[in-house]
Amino acid sequence: MKAMILAAGLGTRMRPLTDHCPKPLLTVAGKPLIVHHLERLATAGIHDIVINVSYRGQQIIDALGDGERYGVSLQFSVERTPLETAGGLRQALPLLGEAPFILLNGDVWTDFPLARLALANDDLASLVMVDTTDFHRRGDFHLDAQGRLHVDGEPRLIYAGLGVVRPELVADLPAGAAIKLAPLLIDAMQAGRVGGWHHRGDWVDVGTPQRLAELEARLTQG
Repeated sequence: MKAMILAAGLGTRMRPLTDHCPKPLLTVAGKPLIVHHLERLATAGIHDIVINVSYRGQQIIDALGDGERYGVSLQFSVERTPLETAGGLRQALPLLGEAPFILLNGDVWTDFPLARLALANDDLASLVMVDTTDFHRRGDFHLDAQGRLHVDGEPRLIYAGLGVVRPELVADLPAGAAIKLAPLLIDAMQAGRVGGWHHRGDWVDVGTPQRLAELEARLTQG
C-alpha cells in the first residue's frame, strides 16, 4: 500500500514560525514533523510515499530528497497553488496508482498503529477518529457500534487526519481544481461506504505554535 502525506498548506495558524519555513519542516523532538511520519510509515512497512507540496514546496523537496535516508521512496506532487485536499489527491492519482492508499495530514501527530489501516471491500474510505477537544467540541462525524461513519448522530468524534482512501473517491473530479474533501466524504457516508476506527491513544493537531510546543514537551519528556 502507498501513502500520501498532505503538506501543501500555507500554515497560516502557525505564523510567525511558517513565515519562512513550511509547516512540515518545523522541528519537534529533534527532527522535522514530516520526518516523524516518514519513519513511522517505514516501520509499518509502508515505503512508497507521495507528498503534495505548494507553499515553499521546494524547501520540502530539498530537505527530504528521494527518502532513502528514511527507508522510503518519495515522489512529490507539486501544486502551483494549493488545491485543497480532494483537488490535491486528484492531481496526485497518477503517482498513487489504482489501489487504496493511506492518507495522512502533515500537521498531525498520533501513535495510531499504521499497520491496522485497511479498507473494506466496498468502502471508499475508512477514517481514524478521535475524541472531541477544546478547540473542536462539536466534532465531525458519528461512529456507530458497527464501525460505520455517519454525518449525523451522537456522540460525535473528530477526524484525526489519518485514514485509507480508494482512488475512486476523487477520480472523477476535474484536474487542477481546488476542491475540499469533506463534501465527498459526506456523500460517501450517506451511501454507506465509509468506515472508521475510534483511536483512544495519543493524537495532536499540530496547528498552532502552542500545540507544537506542547508536543515538543511531551515527546522530549517521554
